[in-house]
Amino acid sequence: MPFIQFPILMPFLYFPDDKTEYLPALLTMIGFFIVAVLAFILIKKISKKQEDKFNERYGPVIQEKEEKDQTDKN
Repeated sequence: MPFIQFPILMPFLYFPDDKTEYLPALLTMIGFFIVAVLAFILIKKISKKQEDKFNERYGPVIQEKEEKDQTDKN
C-alpha cells in the first residue's frame, strides 16, 4: 500500500510569536461566554415564570383530572 501524501489543508493558520496578539480573541471569547451565561439565566427565569403561570391557571384542572383517573382505576 503506497503512502499517500496529503497536502497541507490549512495554510492560513497563524501562530504569532508575540502572545499579546491573542488578547483580542481571548477578550472576545470571554465576552461571548458571559453573554451566553446571562442569556441562559434569563431564559430559565422566563421559563419558570411561564411554568408558574401555567400551574396557577391549569393546576386545578390537572389535579381534578388526576383524581378522577385515580378513582376510575380503583
